[in-house]
Amino acid sequence: MKKIILVGRSETGKTTLRQALKGETIHYHKTQYVNYFDVVIDTPGEYAQTASLGRALALYTYEADVCGLLLSAIEPYSLYPPCCTSSTNRECIGIVTKINHPRANAERAERWLRLAGCKKIFRVDSKTGEGIPEILEYLSEEGDVLPWLEDEKDKKRKKTTKTQEKTTKNNKNNT
Repeated sequence: MKKIILVGRSETGKTTLRQALKGETIHYHKTQYVNYFDVVIDTPGEYAQTASLGRALALYTYEADVCGLLLSAIEPYSLYPPCCTSSTNRECIGIVTKINHPRANAERAERWLRLAGCKKIFRVDSKTGEGIPEILEYLSEEGDVLPWLEDEKDKKRKKTTKTQEKTTKNNKNNT
């Protein structure tokens, strides 16, 4: 699996997203320093919000395959200046968080991430799990086995099979 570094301001949902990606129970935890969790690097928001710490954050991106720029759908402004992804030699993806919040404006957040230079954007709600399988699939490489992702695929397959069985049964009854 590709290693991802999560970057964003405080309270944008980096740690919550990390917990969701790892299939853990969601609980609030303030990140105080850069944390490595297998293939996820969780960073404190202060690193992205402070110029002197931002330089250190740039160095941490070298330890990841993908840089995930997080922006909450309830943000009144973007932390990221236009074309800022050009400052890293890693692929940068945008992740819009808190998409189901009553004040969410996911379209605006997505536009801001595109202006920053993110070509691929994901919309997530870490608490409900919406968008999490898509990120995991994007980060997975050939041969990766992600049990929580396989469970989702199995559920979809079973649902499709049941629908097909009902359709077949209805077609037989109608003839």
